[in-house]
Amino acid sequence: MTRFLRRHAVLLVLLAAGTALRVLAWVAYRPALLYIDSFRYLDNLHALRADQLNPIGYDLVLRPLLAVGGLSFVTAVQHLAGLAIAVGSYALTRRLGARRWVGALAAAPLLLDGYQLQIEQNIMSEVLFEALLLGLLWLLLAKGKPNWRRIALAGLVVGFAVLVRLIGVVLAVPFLLYVLAAGRAWRSWRGWRRAGAGLLAILVVIVPYAAEVKAQTGKWGLTGPSGNMLYGRTAAVADCPNLDLSPTLRVFCPANPVGARRVDDYTHADLDPAWPGPLPPGADKAALAHEFAVDVLAVQWWDVAKAIIGDFSKSFHFTRVSAVNDVEVDRWQFQRAYPEWNDPPAIAAITQQYDGIDPVVDTPIAGFLRDYQLNGGFVPGAVLGFFALLGLAAAARRKKPRDRARSGALLAAGTGLFLLFASAVFEFSWRYQLPALVLLPVAGALGFTTLTAASRRRLGAYPDAVDEGAVADFHDRHPGAQLSELTVVIAAYNEAGGIGQVLEKMPADCLGLPVDVLVVVDGGTDDTAAIAEKHGAYVCVAPANRGQGAALRLGYHLAAENGAKYLVTTDGDGQYDNSEMAELVGPLLEGTADFVTGSRRLGHEEADSRMRWIGVRVFAWLASLLTLRRISDTSFGFRGMRADLACAVPLNEPQYQSSELLLGVTARGARVLERPMSMRLRKAGKSKKGGSLVYGANYARVMTGTWWRGYVLRRGRKQRDRAA
Repeated sequence: MTRFLRRHAVLLVLLAAGTALRVLAWVAYRPALLYIDSFRYLDNLHALRADQLNPIGYDLVLRPLLAVGGLSFVTAVQHLAGLAIAVGSYALTRRLGARRWVGALAAAPLLLDGYQLQIEQNIMSEVLFEALLLGLLWLLLAKGKPNWRRIALAGLVVGFAVLVRLIGVVLAVPFLLYVLAAGRAWRSWRGWRRAGAGLLAILVVIVPYAAEVKAQTGKWGLTGPSGNMLYGRTAAVADCPNLDLSPTLRVFCPANPVGARRVDDYTHADLDPAWPGPLPPGADKAALAHEFAVDVLAVQWWDVAKAIIGDFSKSFHFTRVSAVNDVEVDRWQFQRAYPEWNDPPAIAAITQQYDGIDPVVDTPIAGFLRDYQLNGGFVPGAVLGFFALLGLAAAARRKKPRDRARSGALLAAGTGLFLLFASAVFEFSWRYQLPALVLLPVAGALGFTTLTAASRRRLGAYPDAVDEGAVADFHDRHPGAQLSELTVVIAAYNEAGGIGQVLEKMPADCLGLPVDVLVVVDGGTDDTAAIAEKHGAYVCVAPANRGQGAALRLGYHLAAENGAKYLVTTDGDGQYDNSEMAELVGPLLEGTADFVTGSRRLGHEEADSRMRWIGVRVFAWLASLLTLRRISDTSFGFRGMRADLACAVPLNEPQYQSSELLLGVTARGARVLERPMSMRLRKAGKSKKGGSLVYGANYARVMTGTWWRGYVLRRGRKQRDRAA
């Protein structure tokens, strides 16, 4: 049990916080919050008529819940469902290869977002729709490439999602595209048959429902008054004075000026019997509204497109405010008094019918929830956008050791973005952003997992088998070698083009100490070792290529075991100025520092990539935040340190090691100094770091992981040991 708690500690802390917030929401507003749509669901609870504005999917679940308990019971179930969806997101990302803390971050938005808490307290269909979204991901991703049975079942889920919220119909597009793309199924007849099975399953659900709508309204559709979406969009931007409209269609022109029109007012205009005004006897209002919309769209298509794109972009704003033509955001915010979206007697009649009480608000708790929600207790749209970009970035990972994580990232990101865009085509509302809390964090977690998958291999404790082979090679090449107190360690992988020039410019002594050089050839295939020996360097050759971090760790231990007290690291590509070595070594010899690192930001920098220039600054900011000390450069490879300190810090990363060492020594309380140094462009060869995006994701993973182990887990163990 203790092991389980430790393994999932991050999720459990978030789960406890999410549970506490849900208990407060459940207590604050009794028996439930009732929005405009809530009354429609409750009015259609028993008749289950298909000709209503809202489809019957939520009522099919709501009716048995109300048979067991009242509205308060329904909201309790919805809060439990919210917790379950978050845990399901965590479990799915873990199954697809995400680390525990990454999976916990994917669950955090659902657990802690104030708007999610508020909607769960409402008698509304959102939570059921979110559960179906997660179910769709599980069916398609959890067990590898889906077979036709799981595809058909996923199609049924999509079909039922349409009956819960009409926007669910757009899920068919990313669902079928994924089925065809998985394993390049579109190339085979079998793949098309599987996609056909998914499409048939969707149709099995929605076609009979559409037929029932036709039977009740005389028109095919998925809802009764469903023909005004296009009218709502075009009416909001229609420049009627400059449009060539017939007198009949001109009746549909809004009276308000364009800037003061809300799409919401026109999308549901057909619910008003007086809309739009006098029409010829027998006129079909829905058909005329559609004709008006087509005429406006033909002339003002760009205005409509701009409005849709603008509404889509609002989903990624950092703050949550309402524009003049938006549905008010306060509809989805906790209020200190009970929100009245209907006549108070009608609200009381509903709550008395199902729970036997009048609606009541615990004002202090409601005030706390409102303050929490409005003062940072929500996931900014910009963060969701970042998750989406991480998910889409998985496509750039051509060498994909974790195909399931990659395909899952693309499916979740694509579905989330497509759903947000389709909602924006209808109209913008912060309520319509909520499904993204399920999809986009999962996309971000799986995208991050894909981008960092190649670097997740950890080194075993020193010395492992490769280290032992390299040490044996060193002693065969240099029997009885005794290195200088000051030794320069260079990790080299296929650096034959530049290592000679680096060694030629290496000073023979520094501040009175002779300088020896140890070149660790990391399983290279060129003449790096021979060139290094020709220039008088000590050499050891590792039997396998593992990465710069593994090579440097080997060099630290090998140098220390053979007499070195102070170590300097530099690269074999000529980017650093060896004449600046005294700046690194001086504080070590004076006893004023244990670790000295150069900084290109304090000195001189020749940047070969705008992305790396930005990355240096972003990661310096992150390191400063994590360590609570000013750090200007985390990845500068020209460094000086005490040999015993370099060997004492746990180093597990075969690559992306520079931040691991830096944060490792700061976590141990070492005295760290930065000195202005020069960073030049490579003199030969090419970088082994790979693409900027992949490198940055891996670097962030190593940095945060090192901080967690060194600053949280290690210090926690030390406190427990002292207490014992």
